[in-house]
Amino acid sequence: MLVYTEAMSETVPKTFYLETFGCQMNAHDSEKVVGTLLQQGYRQVPTVEEAALVLYNTCSIRDKAEQKVFNRLADYKKYRAQGKQFGVLGCVAQQEGEKIFERAPYVSLVCGSASYRNLPQMLVQLETGGKRITGLDDRATDKCFETEYTARTNPHRGYITIIEGCDKFCAYCVVPYTRGKERSRTSSSVLDEARQLVDLGYTEIQLLGQNVNSYLDPDGKKSFAELLAAVASVAGMRRMRFTTSHPRDFGHDIVDAIDAVPALCDHVHLPVQSGSTRVLDAMQRLYTRDQYLERIAWIQAARRDISITSDLIVGFPGETEREFEETLSLMDEVGYDSVFTFKYSPRPNTPALRLDDAIPDLEKARRLAVLNDRQKQIGIERNRRHVGQVLEVMVEGKNPARRQWIGRTSQIKVMNFTCPVGVELTTGSYVQVRVTGNFPNSLVGEFVNASGESNLFHKSVPEETSDSLRG
Repeated sequence: MLVYTEAMSETVPKTFYLETFGCQMNAHDSEKVVGTLLQQGYRQVPTVEEAALVLYNTCSIRDKAEQKVFNRLADYKKYRAQGKQFGVLGCVAQQEGEKIFERAPYVSLVCGSASYRNLPQMLVQLETGGKRITGLDDRATDKCFETEYTARTNPHRGYITIIEGCDKFCAYCVVPYTRGKERSRTSSSVLDEARQLVDLGYTEIQLLGQNVNSYLDPDGKKSFAELLAAVASVAGMRRMRFTTSHPRDFGHDIVDAIDAVPALCDHVHLPVQSGSTRVLDAMQRLYTRDQYLERIAWIQAARRDISITSDLIVGFPGETEREFEETLSLMDEVGYDSVFTFKYSPRPNTPALRLDDAIPDLEKARRLAVLNDRQKQIGIERNRRHVGQVLEVMVEGKNPARRQWIGRTSQIKVMNFTCPVGVELTTGSYVQVRVTGNFPNSLVGEFVNASGESNLFHKSVPEETSDSLRG
């Protein structure tokens, strides 16, 4: 399909390339953007070279992520002479606003995540030669993040954003300034979308939010835990996940829901950031070490074996060696299944900018290495307990080079497993796998041909193609 642009005085294809930086929230935002563009008659292409419109959906949580976006823009400015148009979306767009036009004059569109519903109008402006088109909102915005069209990229796992924004104002975090205030969808709209996804064949759904468990139903019908139970009880739902939880709003009722509803996965991501109460206070995290550990105790006392993952920051301004060691001791006490670790980096507009960041980067790097080494040892021990168990795995793909299938358990653990020659699995199916070994961040196993379930989970490869599985 072609569109006429007055600025270029020629027909150009309505093709677009979209690159996403950041978390699952950004990935799901990109699904909304793609859906909107397709509905507007655009066609997605796999390379910048093929695209008339180049879009970057951005993350600004870490300085490196932000710099990566500007470096990518600098790399591609050579395409400006070809008439390509560029747009910056997401958190960096909201954070930097019109300053992006100064840093990258060839950018024509800057749009924050709360303005994606206005993309059709902004695209019309682009198509008629508009320059410096913006879609930005202040923190007080009440605009909803829902869009009419979503292009799902995964045919088996669907994402639903139930709450947008953040009211916690952690000292190091830019999210409250880029995503706006907390605003939740009605529980009825979430349930409607969940049912639609299941009707389309999705068997796993993940509820998303910057602080997903801070959810407040505008209609007052359901608490977060009640919403979890309701979504996970939708007929045809096999698995339901949620991320990311904030410890301040994490209640025992969430654990009770996981225990009560089989489709709720055996996993909680509960970022702690530091093991020191003093550092937590400086971070404005709104809880103490002991309060965090109380929530961990609830999870560990559950009837189900729930894996626990977390986020940790080293080198926050003023963190002493002793306080860093408190983080290490917390890791030992909790026994995380995995953690995401980061060096502190100052972010625009955040309260931590007023603190003296006197910890050298080399020292931050040392602490990060120590942290990762400690978690490697913990991860090995945590995963070793699964050896010999038979676990349900959702098949996500295949690694032909290693003759292994790849999937995830209900505890969100990666499983690499083998199948007998002549058995071909279907992506998105659920199989039983016996764990035969483990690494710090994954499990190894072998397919179990469960009695009475083999036809449901796999199909036999025709005899003439079986040899290809050996190669």
